[in-house]
Amino acid sequence: MSRRAASLDGMCRNIHTLHNFEPAANADEVNAAALQYVRKISGSTKPSKANQEAFDRAVHEIAHITQHLLEDLVATTPPKDREVEAAKARERSAKRFATA
Repeated sequence: MSRRAASLDGMCRNIHTLHNFEPAANADEVNAAALQYVRKISGSTKPSKANQEAFDRAVHEIAHITQHLLEDLVATTPPKDREVEAAKARERSAKRFATA
């Protein structure tokens, strides 16, 4: 894996895959991902009053285009089960943060 690809893999750990899940991602999940993305890009979790409008507009537009993307993507595999994937994530986390 290239250095660039490795650095992209570690970006925005709080943004989770939204495609090909059953049930499909809802508006709250799409908005949360858009908010995390804008926070990461802007370097700010709470924009100043001067930047609030631009920040909110970016979140709205990114959520909108993300929803279109999710609607247009075609899956070639069966949808993943949210509960199963959440259990796998908890297991990985427990191993990662286990005390020796």
